[in-house]
Amino acid sequence: MASGHRQSKKRRYLTWTVAGAAVVAGAGLAAQTSMAATAFPAQRTYTGRAFDTCAAPSAAAMKAWRTDKFYGAAAVYIGGRNRGCAQPNLTASWVRSVSAQGWKLIPLYVGAQPSCQTGSSPEKLTAATAASLGTKDAADAVAKASALGMKAGSPVYLDMESYDITNKACDDAVLTYVRAFDKALHAKTYRTGFYGFRSSSAQAIARATDRTDLPGNLWYALWDQQNTTTKDWPFGVTQWTNHSRAHQYLVNSKEKRGGYTITVDRDAWDAPVAITG
Repeated sequence: MASGHRQSKKRRYLTWTVAGAAVVAGAGLAAQTSMAATAFPAQRTYTGRAFDTCAAPSAAAMKAWRTDKFYGAAAVYIGGRNRGCAQPNLTASWVRSVSAQGWKLIPLYVGAQPSCQTGSSPEKLTAATAASLGTKDAADAVAKASALGMKAGSPVYLDMESYDITNKACDDAVLTYVRAFDKALHAKTYRTGFYGFRSSSAQAIARATDRTDLPGNLWYALWDQQNTTTKDWPFGVTQWTNHSRAHQYLVNSKEKRGGYTITVDRDAWDAPVAITG
């Protein structure tokens, strides 16, 4: 994500160069290849504008930001060893409070990052560890989501930052990790999602020929300032249809609403959100 998120603004741009209505529906299930044998709760879909920011704002700030209804959903970093910010506000009571205010929540998990990625991360994956790390991190993600009151049927969006997708060994390891993560999520009846860059990590998922256990929902970073998930959709027209797309279209936007100033990234959303309450 952007400034103050998992990476600094400078590093995010260096990495880049190197490499609202809520409805309940069953949408997006067809894309999730290992879900067929399991009965999932109905998907909770949000369509509209969302934001993400490094640390979950206070409940008071969230209430103030809700007044103009510019945003209807907010992404929150529920866990992962590579999560960049402490989350003093992010508790089960906070989730209940902001959900009661009308917010839809988007769980984001910063899992292991590839060994070929620029910079350092507390947790990196290799070909030898990718499968086991994916399974372990998914178990942690489910535990974190559940503890926050995000129930089975909720999505977890796995955050994979930019890396060199022309490095086949590295790319294969990432796909192994993602598949293990997603398979373990499905086993616990959580939906799968993926945040990545249009030019690298998201592209790697989109172009993979073996679709087994790949994410059912794709959140792509393409900073073109277009609030859409269709007009600038950069992948195959038949991919992630039926309420399975999100687009991070603007980053580091300093905004004041209801007396509270927060620096956020803007997202166009048409995909599942957490089931709370």
